[in-house]
Amino acid sequence: MIKDYFVFSIRNLRNRGLRSWLTMIGIIIGIAAVVSLIGIGQGLKVAISSQFGDIGTDKLAVMASGGMGPPGTGVVTPLTKDNVDKIEQVNGVKNAVGRLTRSGKLEYNDNVAFGMAASMAEGEDRKLIEEALNLEAGEGRLLRDGDSKKTVLGSNLGEENAGFGKQIVVGSKVFIQDEAFEVIGFLEKQGSFLVDNIVLVEEDDLREILDIPDDEYDIIAVQVSPNADMKAVQENIEKVMRKERGVKKGEEDFTVQTPQAILAQVNSTLFAVQLFVYIIAAISIIVGGIGIMNTMFTSVLERTKEIGIMKSIGATNNTIFSLFFIESGLIGSIGGIIGAVIGISVAMGLAFVGRMVLGSDLIQADISVWLVFGSIFGSFLLGSIFGVIPAINASKLNPVDALRHTK
Repeated sequence: MIKDYFVFSIRNLRNRGLRSWLTMIGIIIGIAAVVSLIGIGQGLKVAISSQFGDIGTDKLAVMASGGMGPPGTGVVTPLTKDNVDKIEQVNGVKNAVGRLTRSGKLEYNDNVAFGMAASMAEGEDRKLIEEALNLEAGEGRLLRDGDSKKTVLGSNLGEENAGFGKQIVVGSKVFIQDEAFEVIGFLEKQGSFLVDNIVLVEEDDLREILDIPDDEYDIIAVQVSPNADMKAVQENIEKVMRKERGVKKGEEDFTVQTPQAILAQVNSTLFAVQLFVYIIAAISIIVGGIGIMNTMFTSVLERTKEIGIMKSIGATNNTIFSLFFIESGLIGSIGGIIGAVIGISVAMGLAFVGRMVLGSDLIQADISVWLVFGSIFGSFLLGSIFGVIPAINASKLNPVDALRHTK
């Protein structure tokens, strides 16, 4: 019996042709938007979480706030070497290293690119930076003590399509702020836009070419001692920094961030963007549902005489209700299936374009089976709900009046 209902409903949808497709548009757009945006959002969350997981749970960063450009730069009161020394004395801190991150000019083969240059510390401090950023050499080697006028570049800068007209290779001579540097290696690709496009040089070299005072730092990387309470260490560093910089609690001109806190901020931003899209998609789906209701009301009017004939030969109110209820549900579910397919295609396509344009593997689409089935079931449910009233009206038609009905 149920099978016959479905066959009958599909035949009616096919007979109405274009009207059925137009009714589904709202559902298709809404489901496509939900699937594609959730897929891309979840993919970004997974990729970003994995990036922060590589950093480890024993690192945090101190930055001066209120500046423009790379983290810690362009601020009124920059961090100092004395800040580094004081932080290193905080209980629970194993090591503290000052770093420089500045915007700079990279020139090769008479082509110029602008990006971020960062310093590498000397001795054991170098290991902290390498661990914090998960730096590994993909080609050549990393910087060592005494590597003056040498540089290690992010993986994207060593690709053929990096924009220099000629591929940079290990041994090439590049110009950083018009100063000649030898490329000794490229970083292993991480999928992070920042790291994959970075220029690493020794600290003394970066101070020289950008004329940075010897006492100034942009970021202080901190490694917490094993078994130390990360939250307590963070609070102790904030107390020391407030005292050193002469500011009160709540008026800090610096931030102390853990990887977990940064990840939470990123996830919060992604959720805000997704929420905005969900609202738009919900409006589209509701409009689609109203379209289904309108179509089903019209269908009841057009098929009044047909309903009268069915009732006159024994069809019950439940039978008529079921036919119209299933038909509206099918409109929703077919629209949901098409929308899900389009949404998956859009998500995969946008992720692919994003990876090509930005050169970052962070742009991914993560579409779960539950998301697809949930969207299709939700669209069926929505179609059914908006088809309830027309179905009830159809089931209550008097067979005599229905047979007398003329279009």
